[in-house]
Amino acid sequence: MQTPVQIQFINMDSSEAVEQAIEKHAAKLEQMFPDIQSCRVRIEAPSKKKTKGGLFHTRIEIKLPGKEIAVNRNPDLHHSYTDAYVSIRDAFKSAQRQLEAQVKKIQGKVKLHEESGSTGKISSLYLDNDCGWITSSDGYEIYFHRNSLLSDNFDSLSVGMAVQYIEHEDSEELRASSVRVIGQ
Repeated sequence: MQTPVQIQFINMDSSEAVEQAIEKHAAKLEQMFPDIQSCRVRIEAPSKKKTKGGLFHTRIEIKLPGKEIAVNRNPDLHHSYTDAYVSIRDAFKSAQRQLEAQVKKIQGKVKLHEESGSTGKISSLYLDNDCGWITSSDGYEIYFHRNSLLSDNFDSLSVGMAVQYIEHEDSEELRASSVRVIGQ
């Protein structure tokens, strides 16, 4: 991590034991995802007005190159959050799942559904408008947008590239999502 883990305590005094638990979870994430630039954790204790049954709230913000992931362990959703360590553990588990999904997306390992494995070739690109057209294997023209790409850089696309995509019928035209370059 480029910066040390930042920990903020709200409605409670700082605790060395809680800090160590957070740093242990953050170190485990960093081993799995070395691209993490920073990690901010906010742990909020129940209001001091409540004497029993208050729930802890944990928020984690993780910064990656070009992306930020936020996890909120909302205390209303799970009653075991009367324990700060459970709230922290569950928040870090959620962060790990989000990071795994992000890494899969970056690596192009997002699973395409069998029925949606349509293929075609890029027939035209409009770089100024961030869009293009795909000619399907059965001859249909299908619109796609820059945001439809799973892992490739839109600016690196060229006419004639083979792609796989999921087809959606819009009110006016066919649209492609989850577009992935194949055969490279």
